[in-house]
Amino acid sequence: MTVSNFLIKTCVSAMLLVPVAASPVLAGQTTTKTPVAVDDSALQTRIHTAIKAEPTLKGQDIDVKVDNGVVTLTGTVESEQRKARAAHAAKVTGVTRVDNQLTVDAHADHSMKDKTVGATKTAAGKTGDAAKTAGSKTKDAVSSTGETITDAWINTRIHAKMVDEATLKGSDINVDVKDHMITLKGTVASAAGKARAEEIAKTTEGVTMVHNELVVGPKK
Repeated sequence: MTVSNFLIKTCVSAMLLVPVAASPVLAGQTTTKTPVAVDDSALQTRIHTAIKAEPTLKGQDIDVKVDNGVVTLTGTVESEQRKARAAHAAKVTGVTRVDNQLTVDAHADHSMKDKTVGATKTAAGKTGDAAKTAGSKTKDAVSSTGETITDAWINTRIHAKMVDEATLKGSDINVDVKDHMITLKGTVASAAGKARAEEIAKTTEGVTMVHNELVVGPKK
């Protein structure tokens, strides 16, 4: 063996014994990253958005719950196709599993519409009644002199008119006012006095009804 051959073989052996350094990641190579967990509330929001975006799921009663990435669908849909579509829509990024507990009811959408219409009519009826009541109260709320008309105000006005009424001299009249309705009790000296007392009550501002229970006879 010549010296040059010996040197070549020695160099080759030395190179084989040197450990190879780890190759750096080159541009274009794919690396694996640890997936980032998505918050349950964020997932629920995404799923609701996905379901609302589905035209076939409009008007369906679908409830979404998310627990540690597991989605549970409950409620009612009109068909098996819509049930499957809801499950598909729920499989957004970050969801690990979908538990589809939706119930299929062909009349589900119609039932909900009926309930909505019924609720709307009821609400409208209540609103109308409230408006009528408010309108009535507003109409009788203020007298011609600008005073607020209350039961006490009406009572005072009726007594003031009766004090100076000649046909009611010697009468014992009790005026009871409740919700602008008058009840006259007691005694008057004559039928004319009874009629006059009723007339005074009826013509007083704010009065809606008069019950005349006066008795003709001597003052007690």
